[in-house]
Amino acid sequence: MKKLLILFLLIPAFAFAQEEKKDTLWTTSGSTTLNFSQVSLSNWAAGGKSSMSGVFMVNYAANYKKDKLSWDNTFDFRYGFLKEEDQDLRKSDDMIDISSKLGIEAKKNWYYSALLGFKSQFAAGYDYPDTDNPISKFMAPGYLNLGLGMDYKTDEFSLMMAPVSGKFTFVTDNDLSDEGAFGVEEGNKLRAELGATVKAQFKKDIWENVTLDTKVDLFSNYLDQPKNIDVDWTFKIIMKVNDYLSANLITQMIYDNDVKIQGDDENLAPSPALQFMESFGVGLTFKF
Repeated sequence: MKKLLILFLLIPAFAFAQEEKKDTLWTTSGSTTLNFSQVSLSNWAAGGKSSMSGVFMVNYAANYKKDKLSWDNTFDFRYGFLKEEDQDLRKSDDMIDISSKLGIEAKKNWYYSALLGFKSQFAAGYDYPDTDNPISKFMAPGYLNLGLGMDYKTDEFSLMMAPVSGKFTFVTDNDLSDEGAFGVEEGNKLRAELGATVKAQFKKDIWENVTLDTKVDLFSNYLDQPKNIDVDWTFKIIMKVNDYLSANLITQMIYDNDVKIQGDDENLAPSPALQFMESFGVGLTFKF
């Protein structure tokens, strides 16, 4: 299954490489961004710690359009680190988000569509300062979403509504699987859910050199507490300084009723909680 998934996701890149000299049916865009900060202190009377941090991001889109056929593919990767003078290098951010959507035009702006989405992370995550017991890894969790429905699409906005959807949660690490992490039953490495998916995306230049890019994924499990809707909302403000410098504000909010978070009070059992991430940085951006 992993080989089929990788092949399916690599098809757009290979297709574009073959077709770019023959036609203009493919529209592609991409960028790499490195945000970096450093603080160096020596005999600093006010106190503090020397530190450095960075976030590396890759965004790529490959979209195909011919007659009534439409195929949209996005690849979003993010990895961040933090290093303080008396600590080892720590992970601060980690994301793999791949989406592929195939549609056939029904009428203006409306498409019969099939959706495939994959999410995971690159490296192991820890509940610092404990670095002996990872709480997440690549494919622990990993999420695969499949859906069939209708897609309303313009140049700036897309709304995919898939009343027939499958969500598959993978926990391939033995220790995390035995704990029943991320909603799988203890000892199992896969949880399958049947439900409905809504996926909305919006990207627009709201001011000169300022771009708003946001997307939200919603999923409801028909067979188990359908009112507990899984939410994954990413919000970006991209401010272009010049051809190579940019400032980026990124927030991500996640709620998954199957993911249990340990609160500050260790006497209480882990429970579902709203997850929130915010990152702001200025760095180098290269477009391709």
